[in-house]
This record gives sequence, structure tokens and C-alpha cells, in this order.
Amino acid sequence: MTHPTIGSVPVKGAILHYEVRGEGPLLLLIPGGAGDAASYDGVAEELAAEWTVATYDPRGMSRSPLDDPESEQRVAEHAADALRLLDVLSPHEPARVFGASSGAIVALHLLAAHPDRVERVVVHEPPVAEVLPDAAVHRALLARVEQTFRAQGLMPAVTVLAAGLRKDGDPAVPAAEIELPPQAAARAARTMANMPYFVRRIVPSFMAYTPDVPRLEALSDRLVIACGQDSRGELPYRAAAALAERLGTEVRHFPGGHTGLTTHPAEFGGLLRKALSI
Repeated sequence: MTHPTIGSVPVKGAILHYEVRGEGPLLLLIPGGAGDAASYDGVAEELAAEWTVATYDPRGMSRSPLDDPESEQRVAEHAADALRLLDVLSPHEPARVFGASSGAIVALHLLAAHPDRVERVVVHEPPVAEVLPDAAVHRALLARVEQTFRAQGLMPAVTVLAAGLRKDGDPAVPAAEIELPPQAAARAARTMANMPYFVRRIVPSFMAYTPDVPRLEALSDRLVIACGQDSRGELPYRAAAALAERLGTEVRHFPGGHTGLTTHPAEFGGLLRKALSI
């Protein structure tokens, strides 16, 4: 595996850590959840055979510190960060963009706000709960997560959130205890360290985000909405599928579930490569 070129760029209220591999037109990969640039280690090498692949630690995550760690987070500001990276790494040509989960929400906003800077966007299971007919149920979930975090702390709040994301009737699956190689262990440690910020600052704001459906409908020829083939019935799948229906587009199915990028990297990367091609 080739080592990426590492850089940093100042943005309003933060400094972004980013990593670049390969040559060719720019492909920006936006991480989701509590993940960072390393979320894409499983697919970046293959994609870098065709594109200049850039990924980064979103503001407040891992190596992208905030000036004010308590600042409220907004989707529009995170999309402005992505735009800043496009301007640094591809100032004269539009780019391709992929986003997963909360990163997919950022990608949707980037497309709607700056269509001149992106030529194709692929999003995997953006949890845009506000497009669902039962959006009020998910607003109540966010309130329970926040209340649980304040009263009981991080892990009970994560448990409440995970239960709300699963499809009805699915049991909780305990995490397997396995020994990770050093690089994966370091990534897992960073993800765990990001969790309080993710639950407190990202989840409430991002899951309350309402995409600009008419704007996205007008740009739907540049947008691919993907879902995990094992995710049916889960909140992120239902939200992404509902958005696709509103836009009059078909959902593309990728291997695995919401985290198929991690569990099936080779197959996921191959399908992503096809979806990004024009």
C-alpha cells in the first residue's frame, strides 16, 4: 500500500487534516459517523488508480481540531469545509464526491449549494430522517439520545441511538472482541475518542437536517443514492430510499449494511467506482 500525502488547511473555526493518493481528476471521500480519513483505507488505493483520491478528518474529529470544542455543528459549515478542500485540491475543475452516512448528508448539501464544483455525487445511506412520514418519531429519538447522554453518559446514549437506527424487532448485536493490527487499532481508538463529540454535536444537528428536495431533483442526473443490501428496514436505509423516491431516482444496492464500506471493502469499492463513472 502506498502512503498518502498528508496536508492541512485552515477553515473557519478549525484546521482540517487531509490525505491524498493517486493522480487524475479529484475524488473527495467524506467520512461519516465518528470516522476520519482512515475510514476509506480499504477502498482508497483501488480508487486512486483512476482519480486523485482525497479524504479528511471532518472538523472536530481526530486530527482536525476545533478552535472552540463546544461550538455547535451545522451541515452547511461542514459542506463549506468540503468546498474548501475542492478549492485547494481542484481549483479549476469540478470533482466527484462520495459521502457515507452523516458524510452523505454533507455531500447532499454540497451538491445543492455548489453544483458548479461537483460533477457527480454518490451518497450511501444519508440518515435524512426529516424526509420520512414518521419524522416526528425520529425527533423524539434524538431528544431521548440527548437526555440519556446528559443523565447517564456516552455509552447508554449510544445504546439508545443504535436501538433507534435498527429495524423493528432486530436484537442488539454485541461487538466481537478481536485483536486488531496496530493501524486498525489506532483507527478504532480515534473513532472511540470521537464518539462523545459525534453523539453530542453531530447527531442532533445532522439528523434534523432537511435536504433541499426541489434543488436536488433538478440536479438528480448527477446524484446516485446507494443503500446497503442488508440494511432494509433500518432508519438510514428508509431515509435514503424515501429521498430517492422523492427525487424520482432508483436506489443502487451496495454489499453489506450501513457499514458495508468496512465489512465488504473490495466489493463496495468496485461498485463505487462504477457509480462514480460518468
